[in-house]
Amino acid sequence: MVARSTGSTTISFGLVSIPVKLYTATSAQDVHFNQLHKACGSRIKQKLYCAVEDVEVERGDIVKGFEVAKTQYVQFSEEELKALEAERFSTLDLVEFVPESTVDFVYIEKSQYLGPDKGGEKAFNLLSKAMRHMDRIAVGRYWSRGKVQLVLLRPYKKGLILHQVYYDNEVRAYEDVELGPDQAFSDAEQQLAERLIEQLSVETFAADKYHDEYADRVRKAAEEKSAGQQITVAPERPAAQ
Repeated sequence: MVARSTGSTTISFGLVSIPVKLYTATSAQDVHFNQLHKACGSRIKQKLYCAVEDVEVERGDIVKGFEVAKTQYVQFSEEELKALEAERFSTLDLVEFVPESTVDFVYIEKSQYLGPDKGGEKAFNLLSKAMRHMDRIAVGRYWSRGKVQLVLLRPYKKGLILHQVYYDNEVRAYEDVELGPDQAFSDAEQQLAERLIEQLSVETFAADKYHDEYADRVRKAAEEKSAGQQITVAPERPAAQ
């Protein structure tokens, strides 16, 4: 099935402009539950409530507030928030190219596939091939939803993929994780660990080998319940030593 684009933009760097289309790369397939009234089985509706005045609040009476101190807020109207948005631009601006090995995967938030738009096929494929040959990833800026997003553009398969990434202050330092004191290992312990890893090693990662077993069980249980069957509960797996 041919993918359907979700939008379009233009890759821009130097004097080069390449029209491209954006495509959804991932789509979560989590199972979702609705909150129901236990007595009658109908869906619960949440009301907006002000605890200070003990009243239900209409949506038209709600404004957005930014917390400047604990329980202290400054209010913003929709017009004020609109004025604070970044200046809109329609291009994907590449500002620098960096070695792929210098990019940490922890920065990646979400991804979109890119494909050439009409008239941009040759330039698109040339850029992809050149970046792949030079082992480079592009760092860029892309306007979305009122703010400038930090993005990475990298070669992917025969084309390009766009990663929206976190800003540096949004990524926590791994050095803050408590690892305990340094440990000394014997050669025998090291060899044992490596043998265990070797026994489970394969040549490549194949995502299609794995699936969401919990979601499968929920869907199967829902089918059984709708058909009036009894749900069976699997025993707990014993913990590994």
